[in-house]
Amino acid sequence: MATLALSAVGSAVGSALLPGGVSVLGASLSGAMIGQQLGALAGSYVDQALFGVSGQARTFTGPRLSDLSITASSEGAAIPRLYGRARLGGQIIWATNYEEEIIKTTSGASSGGGGKGGGGSSGGASTTQIEYRYYANFAVAVAEGEISSIDRVWVDGRVLDLSQFTYRIYKGDQTQLPDSLIEAKEGAGNAPAYRGVAYIVFERMAIAQFGNRIPQLSFEVHRSVDEFHRLVRGVTVIPGSGEFVYGPGSVDHVIGGGQSEAENIHTKQGGTDWTVSIGQLEDALPNAKSVSLVVSWFGTDMRAGQCQLRPGVELAAKDTSPLVWSVAGLARSAAHLVSQKDGKAAYGGTPSDNSVVAALQDLKARGINVTFSPFLLMDIADANGLVDPYTGALPQPSYPWRGRITIDPAPGLAGSPDKSAAAGAQIANFVGTAQITDFSIAGTSVIYSGPAEWSLRRMILHYAHLCKAAGGVDAFVLLSELRGLSWARDGAGSYPFVTALTALASDVRAVLGPTTKITYAADWSEYFGHQSADGSGDVYFHLDPLWASPDIDAIGIDVYWPLSDWREGRSHLDWQNGVRAIHDLDYLKGNLFAGEGFDWYYASKADRDSQQRTPITDGAGKPWIYRFKDLKSWWLNSHYNRPAGVELLTPTQWTPQSKPVWIMELGCGAVDKGANQPNVFVDPKSSESSLPYYSNGTRDDLIQ
Repeated sequence: MATLALSAVGSAVGSALLPGGVSVLGASLSGAMIGQQLGALAGSYVDQALFGVSGQARTFTGPRLSDLSITASSEGAAIPRLYGRARLGGQIIWATNYEEEIIKTTSGASSGGGGKGGGGSSGGASTTQIEYRYYANFAVAVAEGEISSIDRVWVDGRVLDLSQFTYRIYKGDQTQLPDSLIEAKEGAGNAPAYRGVAYIVFERMAIAQFGNRIPQLSFEVHRSVDEFHRLVRGVTVIPGSGEFVYGPGSVDHVIGGGQSEAENIHTKQGGTDWTVSIGQLEDALPNAKSVSLVVSWFGTDMRAGQCQLRPGVELAAKDTSPLVWSVAGLARSAAHLVSQKDGKAAYGGTPSDNSVVAALQDLKARGINVTFSPFLLMDIADANGLVDPYTGALPQPSYPWRGRITIDPAPGLAGSPDKSAAAGAQIANFVGTAQITDFSIAGTSVIYSGPAEWSLRRMILHYAHLCKAAGGVDAFVLLSELRGLSWARDGAGSYPFVTALTALASDVRAVLGPTTKITYAADWSEYFGHQSADGSGDVYFHLDPLWASPDIDAIGIDVYWPLSDWREGRSHLDWQNGVRAIHDLDYLKGNLFAGEGFDWYYASKADRDSQQRTPITDGAGKPWIYRFKDLKSWWLNSHYNRPAGVELLTPTQWTPQSKPVWIMELGCGAVDKGANQPNVFVDPKSSESSLPYYSNGTRDDLIQ
């Protein structure tokens, strides 16, 4: 075929190039004849390559490196000294010759009868394909040690998928040992440890994709600039939502047609989102040996009597492998479907039980103590058609704070069931009736056989049993910041939700045993008491029955106290008092137990705008009962309730100094004037979205 085709092409080309022909050894040859012969010769080689001659073996040899060519290492190059985080190049400090692997593949040969004419002779030629593959072993110095971590790696300008390679990182401390590969190649005792130098070793990197060369590499390197990172002892692990976000093993979404996509791998740093992030935690905060693991269900209504607490999913139908989503015995098709916002799920789904168990076990294997923190996200979409208990109007605010859940109508409004049995009935519906005996454990799964309800008790007792199935946890939290429920009463001075939490703490204790610490994470405005806004003058230390319970081990508080009252310009009071910047550390520290919430408060928005500060006093020498920042006085003293403003003679159950205080959450947004109002955040979908008082909205990392 090629002989015929190329002879014809050659004839045409020769005729065009040599229209007069040539004379060879006295013979006259036309251009067409010469081109035809050359084309036929070339075509015969092509035909032989394609079809061969019967019984003749052929060998094809791929490209082979003739000499070694690697990225240069500059003699005397400076070793970078890094502060903070930056992208750096590196110097190759060690390398071997390329490892060559020869791959021979033989195909096409056949023998025996059955061919045309029979006789058992060979029926075809064999073809041998020889391929050369190359691997590089090398080490690259990136910075003076000790660094915190090497995160992303770029190769020839693209982010490298580290999961495809074998590598080891040395942070450059003064005790690091020689790399095992370098020592194996150089011999025991001959390999340097490169102490004081941070470097990375790649072992048998396949380099075909890089043009059979060591590629150009650069590294995202992080080094802490002070010792603060060594002071942090614990962190909160979020997001708390995402169907497999806590899975240490990879999970794929099977799309169909042989296609799938990773559910929980969103980096190229060599692992799942969980393993990469927890590894970064260990690198960045080496002494953070305690974490609070947040796992969320979804609240469906701000009215306690109608609110369900349910595990949810992002899609009603999704095929995943190797893990299949299930929470509390619920399959995906029966789970709460998270609402849509701007064409996508407003939240990630509840983490699957099997991934939560794996995360708990992984943390324990790393030597990290675990506080398990069930969490409630309010999935109330726009135009929801639900009555707002605070206004009586439609609809309820979109994606509100869980602390807004309350009785309907809310306390202080006309027709509110506050201080009546009807309020207790609404709260009882929210709490539910699930009992310990309704749950059982099979392996690492929890089986529920109780009443068909989606309630607080079902949620909390499910997770208590799941933690037990996973091998136990160090501490357990009975949800957090449910202020609107804890302040509701079913009689004068009677708080049914607090009673329910106290009973629930006892049940969790029965499940998890005496060594697990138990607490409730109260809001900073809630932990110290309830001052009724109905004009009665009531002051109750409403959480004291819970704090005094033998099943509660600590006073849990989410602390978002205002630490500044900063304004633009120089006319505001803090400037006039001598402070010159909101970032003044002494100023911020001084306001931990002073300023707003300790010395004074703003009675109205107008007062805040004009900085008309009202001193905090109770008229009886105990102003601390109104001070949310006066944690010390609250902890040191006995507590006396004041119905109608009159102090009782008998104290509450609280024993001064009897329990430690745990700060469960704290901080502020990385935003201008974040310390003015640390409890607010920007979330465009939420009705709670807000900037701090007098903030211009620009980013400010330093305020954190």
